[in-house]
Amino acid sequence: MALVPCQVLRVAILLSYCSILCNYKAIEMPSHQTYGGSWKFLTFIDLVIQAVFFGICVLTDLSSLLTRGSGNQEQERQLKKLISLRDWMLAVLAFPVGVFVVAVFWIIYAYDREMIYPKLLDNFIPGWLNHGMHTTVLPFILIEMRTSHHAYPSRNSGLAAICTFSVGYILWYGRREREA
Repeated sequence: MALVPCQVLRVAILLSYCSILCNYKAIEMPSHQTYGGSWKFLTFIDLVIQAVFFGICVLTDLSSLLTRGSGNQEQERQLKKLISLRDWMLAVLAFPVGVFVVAVFWIIYAYDREMIYPKLLDNFIPGWLNHGMHTTVLPFILIEMRTSHHAYPSRNSGLAAICTFSVGYILWYGRREREA
């Protein structure tokens, strides 16, 4: 069976996120040497979430191609688990965190650039990398939602998971602020 455009697109998006992450980690910034390094930035965490999510999408596509027509019940069961993980991750982490990062960054940037992305960062982070971290996330995730069917988790379990992630991040980041 031939690859369909959405499968090829997922591979391209995954490679894009890997490139962005590698280029970002290669930057020598003073903030990377402090508590938490890159992990203190929600933007970086979102990039990792997006890369993992699209990695799972690519893995699901490959598994689907390899197991199609095999009739192996165990492989079918494992594929369904992988699809469930992909759908859960989209609904609980990739979409909400991605939209939040993009919306908050650009709203604050429009209001007061120095508050969220000081001009000093232009010396470290090229413009294309800034847009890779703060702009392309939204179109990529919207394209994924439009090109593939996803079964979403229940509202209560989805809200519980995203709230747990949010509170965990706030508590971890707040700990850093108290120690500083």
